[in-house]
Amino acid sequence: MLTGKQRAQLRAMANAVDTIIIIGKGGITDAVVNSVEDALRARELVKGKVLENSLLTSKEAVNELARLCKAEPVQAIGSKFVLYKENKGIDVEKRIKLVR
Repeated sequence: MLTGKQRAQLRAMANAVDTIIIIGKGGITDAVVNSVEDALRARELVKGKVLENSLLTSKEAVNELARLCKAEPVQAIGSKFVLYKENKGIDVEKRIKLVR
């Protein structure tokens, strides 16, 4: 569970992150879940977007993806959302260091 300060830190870091996850009218498919898991494994912090023709809101999408990927929802504003999952398999230098 993320604290408020950790969430604020991740939101600030997400400003510089490119949007790499797109959810369209097909919703959250297995392919989307697999790509989110791969991205979280590589980056720990990912930003996504829900297209207008999707039946989901960004809040619904981030909560569902967080549940399926065992990640933490960081933020959902407008059509964009941010997810975080600590990856213990990458180098210590590359990991995001959260405040306590």
